[in-house]
Amino acid sequence: MSQTLNSIFEAQQKHKYTLRNSNATQRIQKLKTLMAAIENHEEDIYAALQSDLRKSRFEAAVTEVIFIYSELRFAISKLGSWMKPKRAGKTMTSLLARNRIWYEPKGSCLIISPWNYPFQLMMAPLVSAIAAGNCAILKPSELSPATSAIIAKIVKTCFEEKEICCIEGDVSVSTALLALPFDHIFFTGSTAIGKVVMEAAAKHLSSVTLELGGKSPVIVDETADLKVAAEKIAWGKLLNAGQTCIAPDYVLVPQSQQESFIGHYKQAASAMFLKAGGQPNPEGYAKIINERHFNRIAGLMDDAVNKGARIAFGGEKDEASQSISPTLLSQLPLGTAVMEEEIFGPVLPLIPYENLEEAIARVNEKSKPLALYIFSSSKNNIRHILKNTSSGGACVNDVLVHISNPRLPFGGVNASGLGSSHGFFGFKAFSHERAVVFQPGINTTKIIYPPYEGKSWLLKWLKKLM
Repeated sequence: MSQTLNSIFEAQQKHKYTLRNSNATQRIQKLKTLMAAIENHEEDIYAALQSDLRKSRFEAAVTEVIFIYSELRFAISKLGSWMKPKRAGKTMTSLLARNRIWYEPKGSCLIISPWNYPFQLMMAPLVSAIAAGNCAILKPSELSPATSAIIAKIVKTCFEEKEICCIEGDVSVSTALLALPFDHIFFTGSTAIGKVVMEAAAKHLSSVTLELGGKSPVIVDETADLKVAAEKIAWGKLLNAGQTCIAPDYVLVPQSQQESFIGHYKQAASAMFLKAGGQPNPEGYAKIINERHFNRIAGLMDDAVNKGARIAFGGEKDEASQSISPTLLSQLPLGTAVMEEEIFGPVLPLIPYENLEEAIARVNEKSKPLALYIFSSSKNNIRHILKNTSSGGACVNDVLVHISNPRLPFGGVNASGLGSSHGFFGFKAFSHERAVVFQPGINTTKIIYPPYEGKSWLLKWLKKLM
C-alpha cells in the first residue's frame, strides 16, 4: 500500500505545476463535472448513507447532498472573481507601484474526513481544493464504508489519479499518508486526532486546516421563548442522532425555568423523532455509527446516573439496532464524564443557573467550543454573552444554521479548530496569498538607497507619512 501511495503522491507532485496554471473556465468545468457525477449517483449516495447511519432520505438530502450542490453552485458562480488579483493599498516605499494579492494553489493536498457526515465533510473541502487549483488525495472514514465507496467511485469517474484520488482504508492508511510532505492538510474530526495531524504536519511544515469539535453550549436566558428554543435545540441536538460536530452539547437554563424547558423539550423531541409508542422512529432518526460509539455514549449516561443525575426524559438504549433515544439529563453533580467529554450523541445535559454571569463562567471554564448558541430577546444580554465568550461560530435564536451559509467562514478556534472553510474562505484555505509589487522602471535609488549622508530630511518626511 505504501508503494502505491508514494506513486500517486509523486504523480500529483509533478501534476500540481500544470494545475497551477489552470484558469477559472477550466476549474469551473471540473466543478460542473463533479456536480454531474453526484447527480448521476444521487440514489447510490442516499442508499450508502442509509446503510452507514440509517439516515432518512430527507435528512441525507438536506444535510449532505443539497448542501454540496449549494457549495458547488456558489463556487461556480464566484470563482472568476475569487481568482482575480486583489488590489492592496500603497505606502511611501511603493507609492508609484501596483500592489496586488495573488491567489496561487498550495499544490498537493490531503483531505481526511470523518464518518458522521461522510459525504458532506469530504466533498465540501474537495470543492474548495478544486476551485483553488490543487491536486488532492482523499481519505474518507473506514467507519462509513458504503459512503466511502461511493465517493471513490464518483471521484474515479471525474478525475485522473494524478489530480484527485480517493484512498480507502483503515487508520494505517491515514498514518502512511500523514508521513508524506503534503503542501496542505485539511482534517475534520476530533480534537485528539487533530493534535496527531498537526504534529505530523509540523515535520514537513505543511499548512493545516483543522475542523474539530468540543462541547458547544446553549445559553437560554429568562427573556427567551422557551417553546421555540426547546424546539430548535431538540432539532439541532437530535439531527443525525446527535452525531454532529456543532450539535448543542449542553444547555444552560435559568433555575426558575428548568421544569418548563424539560416539558417543551420532551414535546418537541417526541413530535420530531419518536413514534406514537415513544420509540425512536427509524424513518427519521439515525442510528449510532457502531457498537464502540454506542457503548461510549451509554457509558456516559450510566456514569451520570450512578453519580446522582436524573433522566428527565428518554434514556432507552437498544444495542441490537444501535439506537439511543433522545435523552435529557438533569441534576448533574460535579465530576460527571458527560460534562467533560464531547457527547456526540442524543444525550443533552441540562444545567440550571442563577444569573447570566454564572452561565458565562460555566462556558468559559471549558475550552473554546466550535459553536455557541444563545436564545434571548434581550439585545443587551446577547451582546454581553458574545463579548464575554469565544467560539468558532455563534447563532442567536437558532442552532446549526451558520454552517449552511457559504458567505460565512466556518471553523473553530484553538481546541475546536484552526482555519476556516466554505465559499471564499475554503478557497483561501487551499490557496497561498502571495504579495506582488509591480514597481515602474524608474530609478529611485538616489532617493531611498545609500549613501544616506545629507538625507536627514528624508527620515523626517518618512516618519510623518508612513
